[in-house]
Amino acid sequence: MTSTWTENAAAGRLSVVPATDRLDLLAEPVAEALRALPADAAARCGVAEIDPTLADTAELCARFDVPLSASANCVVVSGKRAGETRYAACLVLATTRVDVNGAVKRWLDVRKASFAPMADAVGLTGMEYGGITPLGLPADWPLLVDPAVAATPLTVVGSGTRRGKLLVPGEILAALPGAEVLPGLGVPVS
Repeated sequence: MTSTWTENAAAGRLSVVPATDRLDLLAEPVAEALRALPADAAARCGVAEIDPTLADTAELCARFDVPLSASANCVVVSGKRAGETRYAACLVLATTRVDVNGAVKRWLDVRKASFAPMADAVGLTGMEYGGITPLGLPADWPLLVDPAVAATPLTVVGSGTRRGKLLVPGEILAALPGAEVLPGLGVPVS
């Protein structure tokens, strides 16, 4: 499988190995989620070790020639309804931004949605800020996936840490527990 990653333009110049071989590059909830995937799906997931200072999307893409169209961002959004805080993770390509006060607000059924505070996002996911990923999210959270991510053959996402990047087919991300493909989630960056 390694040759598949190295021959794929989405990987750019990242040095990718099977994710199951480098669980040390994953946050514990991410490693648990990877182990819970069917064996054939887990075998299609790769991981690359990176310098943590390059974890942000723009820096990573520039340094390793990873196309923005293959890189996805996972953000945690929250809103309140009747005193209850509702969370969702949203996954969009790096060429877009999350429609927080449109698609997400309607989906969460809240008056106002916003990016969750960093302390909440990190504390509730068990992942590092800048490395939050769709694998290993809290079981009761929805994962809203933009259709463009679901259709991407190989997507570069966080590993739960800032020192790794996962490479996962979009179809696997869209099939994760709690995932729902939501049209209009990603809107063009203006």
